[in-house]
Amino acid sequence: MSALKKLLVICFFVYLPLQSMAWGMLGHRIVGEIADRHISAKTRKNIQKVLGNETIAMASNWPDFIKSDPSFNYLDTWHYINLKEGLSFEQVEKHLHADTATDAFTRLNYLIAELKKKDLAPEKKQMNLRLLIHIIGDVHQPMHVGRPEDLGGNRVRLEWFNQPTNLHRVWDSQLIEYQQLSYTEYAAAINFASKDQVKTWKKQLAPVWFFESYQIAQQLYKGITKPEEKLSYRYNFDYIDTLNQQLLKGGIRLAGVLEEIFG
Repeated sequence: MSALKKLLVICFFVYLPLQSMAWGMLGHRIVGEIADRHISAKTRKNIQKVLGNETIAMASNWPDFIKSDPSFNYLDTWHYINLKEGLSFEQVEKHLHADTATDAFTRLNYLIAELKKKDLAPEKKQMNLRLLIHIIGDVHQPMHVGRPEDLGGNRVRLEWFNQPTNLHRVWDSQLIEYQQLSYTEYAAAINFASKDQVKTWKKQLAPVWFFESYQIAQQLYKGITKPEEKLSYRYNFDYIDTLNQQLLKGGIRLAGVLEEIFG
């Protein structure tokens, strides 16, 4: 291998963990598109007053795009929460309610409270709504409720169809992109929740969302049995239903929160 190629490989591995974005562009848009299909006309109209011509799906990517602006670096920790292994629902719920850190849970509550204010400036309301849409998507990406010691799977080195990657990135984007669907096609393909499921998911409180993702993350860690494990067709077969369920729940729960604020 030439010196240049070696340097590129090293740079790739150093740079890769820093580039993880929950669900990636496609996943976030799927969540946003599903949410848009589960809100009332009144809610959609009120959201359009804030976002203008920008759809929920397209607004979902703004918090990742803005990472290129150093003045928004303070938002980095808003996308995730790391929890140690072996916690029960009661322990996770207790931790969340006592939480004072700047993380996905505390910022989610903050954004909902801010968006309910009648006198919030238009530009602030738009930014907060974009962040809310994104963070609810983030929470449903299991590795965003992963272990602190490996940065939510960023340090779990893997291969995805013979390409170097990590567990976080596989769930951010690679597993979704492997389905080879646009975000509208993907949303249509999985948007088959029953009326009872929609009703239940819309009413569930955030600690339930976080604990579900936390439980899935624990299973994903157990599914990796050796260093730099090679993942391909079998991994897709084993986890595609889990992936689709999380995207669907994320969209419907986002719709529930949007109805609460803008309905």
